[in-house]
Amino acid sequence: GNCYIEGKELENFFQELESARKGAGVDTKYDNLGDKMKEFMHKYDKNADGKIEMAELAQILPTEENFLLCFRQHVGSSAEFMEAWRRYDTDRSGYIEANELKGFLSDLLKKANRPYDEPKLQEYTQTILRMFDMNGDGKLGLSEMSR
Repeated sequence: GNCYIEGKELENFFQELESARKGAGVDTKYDNLGDKMKEFMHKYDKNADGKIEMAELAQILPTEENFLLCFRQHVGSSAEFMEAWRRYDTDRSGYIEANELKGFLSDLLKKANRPYDEPKLQEYTQTILRMFDMNGDGKLGLSEMSR
C-alpha cells in the first residue's frame, strides 16, 4: 500500500519472478536467489534505496503488463486526474468514449516511451473498457475511470 515493493514483498516478488522465468524456460546464470536479487536490484533500483517503486517496476514488466502503471506514474494526484479527464473528454459529455480513451492511451504510451502499433492500441483500449466499464455502455464515467 506504500507504492514500493520492499522487505518480504520484495523477496516474494523475486520468488514469483524466478518461478515464472523457469516456467517460461528462461535459463539463468545464478543458482542462488540472493545473487539474482543483488543483480536485479543493481540493474533496476535506479535510486539505490533498496526498494522497487512503481516507475522502476514499469521498466521491468513488458508493456502489456504495465501500461496501467504508466498512468499511475503520470497522474498521481486527484487534481492531475481531473485535468487529464477534462483534456480527454473532448466532447464534454462527461464520459470518456472509446475514441477518447484511445487518444488518452496513445498519449500515455508516447509519454512513457513505450512502443505500440494500432492493433496493440486497440487491444489496450478494449482491455481498459472491459476492466472498468462497469455498466457495459462502452464508455467510462468519472467514477469508473477513477477506479
